[in-house]
Amino acid sequence: MQPMTIQEIITAVDGVWLNPWDGAPTVTEVCTDSRSPVPGCLFLPWVGERFDGHDFIDAALDGGAAGCLCARAPETLRKDKFYIRVKDTRLALGDLASAYRDRFSIPIVQITGSVGKTTTKEMIASVLEAKLRVWKTPGNYNNDVGTPLTLLGLSLEHQAAVIETGMNHFGEIEYLGAMVRPDIAVISNIGDAHIEYLGSREGILQAKCEIFTHLKEGGLVVLNGDDPLLDTVHVTYPTVRCGKSEGCQARITELFDRGVEGIACTVTTERDRYYLTISTPGEYMAYSASIAVAVGEALGLSREEIVRGVASYRPAGSRMRVIRRPGGRIILDDCYNANPQSVAAALEVLARTECDRTIAVLGDMGELGGLTERAHYNMGALAAMLGIDLVIAIGEKASRIADGAAQSGGSVLYFTSREEAMPEIRAQLAPGCAVLVKASHAMEFGKIVEQLTEEQ
Repeated sequence: MQPMTIQEIITAVDGVWLNPWDGAPTVTEVCTDSRSPVPGCLFLPWVGERFDGHDFIDAALDGGAAGCLCARAPETLRKDKFYIRVKDTRLALGDLASAYRDRFSIPIVQITGSVGKTTTKEMIASVLEAKLRVWKTPGNYNNDVGTPLTLLGLSLEHQAAVIETGMNHFGEIEYLGAMVRPDIAVISNIGDAHIEYLGSREGILQAKCEIFTHLKEGGLVVLNGDDPLLDTVHVTYPTVRCGKSEGCQARITELFDRGVEGIACTVTTERDRYYLTISTPGEYMAYSASIAVAVGEALGLSREEIVRGVASYRPAGSRMRVIRRPGGRIILDDCYNANPQSVAAALEVLARTECDRTIAVLGDMGELGGLTERAHYNMGALAAMLGIDLVIAIGEKASRIADGAAQSGGSVLYFTSREEAMPEIRAQLAPGCAVLVKASHAMEFGKIVEQLTEEQ
């Protein structure tokens, strides 16, 4: 973060300095966690359903924060710290990020979608990094806290930014887009994630299309050209559709699945033809690559830079991470999150491995509303239809995964918890076996992967 003066902060957040004094410091970082404030930072107390960061202002200041924003001021104001009163700290953080974003004229790519947002973000960044110094959303900082903090991380060295934005309610993408104000807007797909809050896929489409509200004049729209709902989207901006369909401007052909070694494909555009190799498994990776090709072309990268950037892609976190263990054992760590579309894609990857035995460790998928029972049942049935040798279903909702697998002729074991299932998972991971681990983030299946990778 570039330095901001107290007066710049006050102007950005429409605040009031409660204890003005001469010689106030500039701020080069914003912190929302009172437990680990960076010396000299601006502390912003976050208010949640079960906590109020205002209760920890003194702790943050004692820890080295130079001052704070506050909707509720402490009873006693320290003379060596600054206090800026705002109406709402959440909105103030957005206002601060929006004002800070105004300092930068670099191209900014904003990404949303039901599945693969982070993968697409990482792929685009990997391509752009072949030529430019790129700032990207760290990890999964894609909500109303993470997005403004990401923008506040921009610095003068950056030549482009790739910002991932998520949502589970109407209005969120519009709110985040008002801060980001992208030059390029990307929608990866429309699926069932968060349908509990948005009612239908059509509702999800409507919410995702809020990304166009703050797209800059003359900006570019990049869409998954094989998504039937996105096919209904028509905007006044130049649009590139990416996919296998004949009407796609970035068209995927010659797709070759190399199993856990990854994929290869060709992407053809009006400008050029790209022969791409990706070391991460899953045919769906071709969509992220074709979207990255479209963005790379728009920002002036050469064919060599785009091809090299795609080849340099590496998955972030637990997103189809291939872990090889002794005895030819393979762990497919795809447990960051789960919804019907991503589980189906992961099962297809597992089914294509050349291991002697395949096991799917599957858990609950969240925020599916009325689709919950049917979606879980269908995932179990799909695993059986794909010939997965064993399904290990874990969790309350996952009981329907077990039902779907069993009633479709598959072999299945069901457990109510990770702890209960772990001994059986260890026993099943024999030499020559491939195991997929996947569930919604709340299930904490990363602990399963940790235990399996710690063992020989």
